[in-house]
Amino acid sequence: MNPQEVQDVHSEDRLDQACTWIARLRSDSISQADRRAFAAWMAASEENHKAFDEMAELWGDLGALSHLPLDELYPESVPSAQFREQTGAGCSGATDAFNTGKAQAGKARESTGSWHLPQWLMGGSAVAACLAVALWVGNQWLRQSPVQQQMYTTAVGETRILSLPDGSEVQLNTNSELIVNFSREERRTQLVRGEAYFDVARQTARPFTVAAGRANIRVLGTRFNVERNPENTRVSVTGGTVAVSESRSAHGLQPDSVKLTRNQKVSVSQSGLGNVDRTSEDEAIDWIHGQLVFDETPLTEALEELNRYLKVPAAAAPGAGERRLSGTFELTDPESTLSAIATALDLDTDTSDPKLTLLSPKSN
Repeated sequence: MNPQEVQDVHSEDRLDQACTWIARLRSDSISQADRRAFAAWMAASEENHKAFDEMAELWGDLGALSHLPLDELYPESVPSAQFREQTGAGCSGATDAFNTGKAQAGKARESTGSWHLPQWLMGGSAVAACLAVALWVGNQWLRQSPVQQQMYTTAVGETRILSLPDGSEVQLNTNSELIVNFSREERRTQLVRGEAYFDVARQTARPFTVAAGRANIRVLGTRFNVERNPENTRVSVTGGTVAVSESRSAHGLQPDSVKLTRNQKVSVSQSGLGNVDRTSEDEAIDWIHGQLVFDETPLTEALEELNRYLKVPAAAAPGAGERRLSGTFELTDPESTLSAIATALDLDTDTSDPKLTLLSPKSN
């Protein structure tokens, strides 16, 4: 395992620990031992602080932090009477209190090199106080402000780079369609068909979501590729952290979800979330460089990608779909690429149907 992989594993472990703490702190059965353990974990390293902040933001738990039993956990973090008077004075008072708390916390961090836990929690309480007022005002404002909606499409053989109003960039692959709905509260997109690579500008207050088939993707600011196929949707991450969940599940069941970090991918189909696998940036965004890169990829999956570029789609006959394909193929001539794949896997090409090319095992 190389140093980068070791670093990724350590980062993933901290994020998993942060998720566990968020769930435990919101439990009604939190114990004194839990409280001491959480304090020790937060004080152990700056990386733990960052992991907790990141997961709270990613899963929308910043608002939920105001419901944690902070007064019972750390009595010294309870706001003073003067602070309560300030926060009760309206939005400007809450904002002033938040700015004051933020400045004081910043001074403490400069002098000690790390956060003191009660100060950090008090800062979180100020954020929650201001957020409650800001959200109420924002909701009134949103009722009067229309959602900005745009639709972007590409034809077969065409790719396109989109610059979104928030500073994010999307590269849209061939034969794709993307719908963008931005409001002052959230950034929602829908990949109707095709494939897109997202480089999302970080905005903590406005999460960025992508709906694609049976997959829902939620981020704050990161880079990832979404590939929507007839049978599934694949999500590959090249930077940051991405939350992927099912768009629906069986009646009465909570949709499954998973957290992906750099060089991880997952597939979401009618049967649910697949296993999290390793990937690479070269594999995730090979199409941007005019190539298709396969590494022990089932033929059925390879053809799903190639079909975006073919005028006549191709399919695998029974007995051929699970054959594994490895190699790098150019996209300048998709038909020649299909022939090369058939040759590499020792398959016959049947073009008798003008609307479909069928790849099947050669008869003995």
